[in-house]
Amino acid sequence: MEFNTISGEILYAPIPLSFWGGIDPASGEIVDRHHPLSGSIVRDRILVLPSGRGSCSGSVAMLEMLLNGNAPAALIFTSHEEILIAGVIVAQILFGKQIPVYSMDELDAKMLHNGANAKVEGEILFIEASQVRLQSLLAKDVNTSRSRLQLSANDLKTLDGSYGQAKAVAMKIVAKFAALQGATELIDIAQAHIDSCVYTGPGGLLFAEHMLSLGDAKYAVPTSMNAVSLDRQRWQALGMPQEAAETANRLADIHIALGAKQTFTCAPYLLDSAPTSGQHIGWGESNAVVFANSVLGAHTQKYPDLIDVCIALTGRAPKAGCHIPAGRSPSIILRAPQVPEPDDSFYPLLGYRVGQLSGSRIPLVLGLESDSPTISDLKAFGAAFATTSSASMFHIRGVTADRQASDSASVHFKARCISLHELQSSWNTLNSAEDANVSLVALGNPHFSFEEFQYLDKLISGTNDEKCGSVDLMITTSRQVFEKVTNAGIADRLMEFGATIIIDTCWCMITEPVIRPTSGNIMTNSAKYAHYAPGITSRHVHFGSLAECVEACTTGRRIMQAPKWLQPINDANGA
Repeated sequence: MEFNTISGEILYAPIPLSFWGGIDPASGEIVDRHHPLSGSIVRDRILVLPSGRGSCSGSVAMLEMLLNGNAPAALIFTSHEEILIAGVIVAQILFGKQIPVYSMDELDAKMLHNGANAKVEGEILFIEASQVRLQSLLAKDVNTSRSRLQLSANDLKTLDGSYGQAKAVAMKIVAKFAALQGATELIDIAQAHIDSCVYTGPGGLLFAEHMLSLGDAKYAVPTSMNAVSLDRQRWQALGMPQEAAETANRLADIHIALGAKQTFTCAPYLLDSAPTSGQHIGWGESNAVVFANSVLGAHTQKYPDLIDVCIALTGRAPKAGCHIPAGRSPSIILRAPQVPEPDDSFYPLLGYRVGQLSGSRIPLVLGLESDSPTISDLKAFGAAFATTSSASMFHIRGVTADRQASDSASVHFKARCISLHELQSSWNTLNSAEDANVSLVALGNPHFSFEEFQYLDKLISGTNDEKCGSVDLMITTSRQVFEKVTNAGIADRLMEFGATIIIDTCWCMITEPVIRPTSGNIMTNSAKYAHYAPGITSRHVHFGSLAECVEACTTGRRIMQAPKWLQPINDANGA
């Protein structure tokens, strides 16, 4: 698609931005309260960023804005980006909506000024008295010489409609996305995990309804579903408005009709169907992708929403990224600080900082070889890492699955040490609350595991205090884990304490009135939720360990100081 002159004000920041959780598609406002552009409106502006980051749902947020008129006039990236471009690809192919997407040199971007009037003609950005060379990122197509993609005979049959119209449309989108990545071929996948079942607006529902309306749409591989936008069994008791529940249920029902299993979890790696080492899969949901690649040793890219559906429909994925050895190699080495007796807030804080430093690069983390992190630790680390990084995996020497990759990386890169000062800075960032009060303790982002429930049960059983009446304790988890904790008697004990256990949905999708409109500060042990919650809920957040969360339940307050392990920062790991 060719564009005439594109004009608009420059909106630039040197920090990546997740469009899901970072921009409100209904208004075009940047709502990531940790981002320097917070409060800015992207509509009709030339948005210049290093890349997106974090959530796979950035693609559907992009689609929403293209359909409702709140999209930028153009996107310009200085680093590798795919998730946001995927939303543009789907909007173009299915709905005839598109904006130009370009790349530019990082040094050129640093000379830009917010608010400056600019225009793009062809692949030239004209701003003030300067001209900057751009490169279009949507020029590659399966039918042009700029693409190296070679479809198999069966792929071509799928593309020409031999297996139905739905698969043909899906293959067209997968092929376009593969060409964008520079893939030379597609590969079979063993299973898929759908993140597109989360309701983010009418655009995502319109996409799903369109695919279903083709009449022959069925998932080609075993497919699990992410947490959706409501507790499908108790939404009325939780106070969710009927209209919102109906649209969220409608979207979930479409994916069930397409053949997805009713797993409704953002932690599919905890299911019995979790992939094995070396298995090629097509997963969405950022924390799930990172865990699958890093801890389980499976092979998947961080597939954007909408693309995940097309991959599940075709059973085919681009042979690129973490599907190939070169796409799994570390390109930055980070050394964790030595902490004698950390609590369970250490791993999410470290993951958050590692993600910030890594950007789009896959990191190798040193310094934890003598540790024995639990699955819960790695889950928390991965979720935090996937919030601040766009990379699809991480390596921790001596801990994660791919030891060969971590050994080879140390030959080529010098380690950059992470100080306790940096972790304290991350702690300060995540603790946005301005007073000690706590109204809600929110646990389960990602979904609480059985082991986490056991630890919570132990902590609550060890206190003689009752839950403070002004504090809500709410835990999100999967149906499978809820069944286990119910059978173990844990659920009854927690509910007797005053906890509310919510299934099917997760904190990324929970707003008022499930969160009481009169409530104030939120406390959580999730670095991911501490990052996103201010933008999602318009509330400030306390971040801390699970033990601190339990203490806040009983007192209605939290001690506003860093944990003891983080306080002695004037050591060798300090400045």
